Amino acid sequence: MSAGESRPPILLLGAGLLLVAFNLRPALTTVGPLLSGIRAETGLGAAGAAFLTTLPVLFLGIASALGPAISRRLGPDRGVLLAILVVGAGLSLRALGGLVPLFLGACVSAAGIGLAGGLLPGLVKRDFPGHVGLVTGLYTMTLCLGAAAGSGLTVPLLDILPGGWAAALAAWAVPALIASLAWAPLALARPHRAAAGAAGSMIAGIARHRLAWQVTGFMGLQSSLAYIAFAWLPSVLQDRGLSPVDAGFVASLMSLGQAPSALLVPTLAARAREQRAYVVALVSLTVCAFLGLLIAPTGFVAPLAVGLGFGLGGTFGLGLTIIVLRARDPASAAALSALAQGVGYAIAALGPFGFGLAHEAGGWNLSAALFCAFALGALLFGLHAGRARTISAEFEPVAR
Repeated sequence: MSAGESRPPILLLGAGLLLVAFNLRPALTTVGPLLSGIRAETGLGAAGAAFLTTLPVLFLGIASALGPAISRRLGPDRGVLLAILVVGAGLSLRALGGLVPLFLGACVSAAGIGLAGGLLPGLVKRDFPGHVGLVTGLYTMTLCLGAAAGSGLTVPLLDILPGGWAAALAAWAVPALIASLAWAPLALARPHRAAAGAAGSMIAGIARHRLAWQVTGFMGLQSSLAYIAFAWLPSVLQDRGLSPVDAGFVASLMSLGQAPSALLVPTLAARAREQRAYVVALVSLTVCAFLGLLIAPTGFVAPLAVGLGFGLGGTFGLGLTIIVLRARDPASAAALSALAQGVGYAIAALGPFGFGLAHEAGGWNLSAALFCAFALGALLFGLHAGRARTISAEFEPVAR
């Protein structure tokens, strides 16, 4: 930060960041509880439903990769402001009803989420260098609470609001608008001069390290597990006999279960020399809980959903923490975040799409096998990404 640049109070920055984080999942978790009803009303087939759960994840990756370019032109603070405005615009599109606004709104809001997600690790590294684990944990926990709110409250909104599922989905533009109003004065308080040079050179610099691709593999594959759960768990539970309201409630429990691990895991993992033990424990818990939801008696779905959430929230928080820990400086953290989330979300998109097609081809058992394959890949990449090393985006000799 330059000598003449003003800095908003740290508590205001933290509060604004948490408001932004709350809005980075409802666009993704609100469709799942209503998916069966949307399919029944619109005639959307299984392949269309798979695309509906896949396209947003692809747009997450594309927008994440744009983070360094946006940051150089606007600055990370104004880039986050742009991102949350895009999220709100995408959610608002859903109010129009019909499949085209549904798909378009999903892609636009996901682009905003991806852009914010790509910028936040570098912002945390810059503004909270002594509290990386704690702040990462807090905003990841808040993100998970937003996911839980989206899963659990969308079906009740369907019963309250006129306009059917379109209005229930579009209602989530309101908290996005509130977050943008709160973040705007913080972002505009920091003047920014566009940096010279190509943002792509930073990504190219970080991409020459094998470790960067190991981090990317872990981030993408663990994300695929979460997006499978977001998109398909309500349908799995409804096939097992739960009502749409109960399935949405259990999905909300899963999202709530993410909150404690999203806070605790980054805080504890940032203090550890290596993070490999966390990778093994969390991926194993995720697989066991998910398989339990498929085959255990329905009386156990609530605790299993909480366990699944704990595993998913922990792996996601761990992935973000590893990005920050493996980077030597804020610019490298932003570049590594762009690579890990840009390419990673392209990998993650295979999860819900493949899961849906596998169910169509061979039922939930084949889908479960695919889930386990993604989890095994996340485990293998995470064992490498969790080792104590750092890399830089600068083109200079560094230790691998």
